[in-house]
Amino acid sequence: MKKLLAVLLAVLLPFCVLPAVSTTAAALAAPKLAVYVDKDNRSFIPLRALNDFSGMTSVLKSSGSIEITKGSSSILLTAGQASAAVNGKSRTLDGRPFTAGGIMYVPLSLISSTLGVSIQWNKTAGSITLTAGEDSITLPVLSGVLPGSGGPAVSSASRTYKVGSKSFKVQTVTVSLLHPSVKLDVVLAGNQAGKTEALGSIAKRSNAAVAINGTFFDAYTDGAYKAPYGYLVSGGTMLKNSPGDRRTVFAYDRNLLTELIPGNEFMARFKAGTVEGALQAGPRLLVNGAVALNVTAEGFKDPKIQTGGGARSALGITRDHKLILLTSGGATIRQLAEIMKQAGAYQAMNLDGGASSGLYYNGKYLTTPGRLISNALVVQTR
Repeated sequence: MKKLLAVLLAVLLPFCVLPAVSTTAAALAAPKLAVYVDKDNRSFIPLRALNDFSGMTSVLKSSGSIEITKGSSSILLTAGQASAAVNGKSRTLDGRPFTAGGIMYVPLSLISSTLGVSIQWNKTAGSITLTAGEDSITLPVLSGVLPGSGGPAVSSASRTYKVGSKSFKVQTVTVSLLHPSVKLDVVLAGNQAGKTEALGSIAKRSNAAVAINGTFFDAYTDGAYKAPYGYLVSGGTMLKNSPGDRRTVFAYDRNLLTELIPGNEFMARFKAGTVEGALQAGPRLLVNGAVALNVTAEGFKDPKIQTGGGARSALGITRDHKLILLTSGGATIRQLAEIMKQAGAYQAMNLDGGASSGLYYNGKYLTTPGRLISNALVVQTR
């Protein structure tokens, strides 16, 4: 842990004012912002990420170098060069600043030690929080591969996993959350709480490449209003409140840093203003790569969740910030947890299942729901 923090410190750096981009470049999706850890365990932060820190400024010089200042402290550096001027004195850097995908990355340790930026590592979320004065930002941490540097935004696969003596054929869609083209959204059926709609219809009108069913809902009422259960957030707006609900919440911010949050902690996080989208279902399946079930503590009493088997939908988050969407038939919750672990998830949770279980990809169903559903998590590629 100490070694990783040291690396992170060496890389995070303030944002700069970049020259105007061409119309063609501006039309492309902007890369996601993430702290990058290279093969030598050196950490780098996108310069642009520090724009939110008040009192910190950066100026592009005619020489091509960038000057970053905060109060009486200053850093003058150039991409590709192994040294920088810190408060007017030359200093050798742990790693050379570099530019990738139109973003300049600078050593985090230099920013931290010179400009007074503190660092807090969150192992569960795979992120770090940088704080300077009253301002803070949280960024995903990515090792080995830069955000947006090749690889598909979305891919699908049909796999078979063995749990004990039983084999499960599952459908999966894997989403690279840091890919510049990827966007998530939580969508209500008919754009209104209480409505129901086909999963494929929700995907098509959302221009989504992928959709999976979301929260539990009152599917068996005879009334027209079929209430969704749990928190639902889209575009930073609360679509459905659920105070006191202890079930797990999947949440993401504007940079698509995702996290699974206990229900009784979610409202405080939402009020902090960092939640862009969220949906609540549960139970939690994995914590830091290990099966971690506490079904009763999350408030579940239904035997279908506690002990029974059936069609299941689940989502998982990998250590390198990919989202795994998965459907399986005939699994108990414990078996589903084992499946998600084998699929490569580091954190995972259950979604609504049974006849609601459905997965839509690239214009067709991989798993077809047996009924209309209340809401969905969708993936758009721009």
